Amino acid sequence: METILHVNHIEKYYGNKGMVTKAVNDISFTVKKGEFVGIMGASGSGKTTLLNCIATIDTVSSGEIFIGEQNITSMKAKELSAFRREQLGFIFQDFNLLDTLTAYENIALALSIMKTPANHVSAAVDYVAKTLGIEQVLKKYPHQLSGGQKQRVACARAIITQPSLILADEPTGALDSKSARMLLENFETLNHDLSATILMVTHDAFTASYCQRILFMKDGKLFNELIRGNSSRKEFFDKIIAVVTVLGGDNSNVF
Repeated sequence: METILHVNHIEKYYGNKGMVTKAVNDISFTVKKGEFVGIMGASGSGKTTLLNCIATIDTVSSGEIFIGEQNITSMKAKELSAFRREQLGFIFQDFNLLDTLTAYENIALALSIMKTPANHVSAAVDYVAKTLGIEQVLKKYPHQLSGGQKQRVACARAIITQPSLILADEPTGALDSKSARMLLENFETLNHDLSATILMVTHDAFTASYCQRILFMKDGKLFNELIRGNSSRKEFFDKIIAVVTVLGGDNSNVF
């Protein structure tokens, strides 16, 4: 199976010689095409820093990150900008939708920037909107949408360019339980039906239980890995809770 992401011995330091903090400490792992992988860890474990380095938002202090065959740690700023636009999809906790654009325009924006023909844009938006069940809100503005609808629009925007990798940072953090469950079911749809490769940071065991594999971080290092395999989501949730308990993180979420 094709490797989409290869993280090779990366480290991220903050501070100076007198006081150096290793936010990410010699981490290596791979993500294959079509995987749905979660990253979990307590606050300060380095999970968001790791995601930011993969997202090209931050730079590594040492090591390499390959997305496809591209070494993003050796790219110049202009190359990174184009790569980020064409190869990565982003889903944030606070949605990051443009208030002056309709849902349709928010989703279509990336394709418009890439100068995609209008008829192709319309067909792509309609297809993704139908997949995520948001056809009825395409003409509405963000202030007219619920939190769950906004996040599904954000998902559509992330997948519209058919990126190599979708990066999600606490995507259910601003949602109520019903909207969170609906979003996670949409993630499963993106993963199963559209073969989307997803890497998601979350502190929430319920959210993580939708993943196929979980990487746990502690003090900047990989601490453990869980693979769902043939386990039911409830069984996988229980296994996640067991690891989270050892890590000392938040295990108060209810299945």
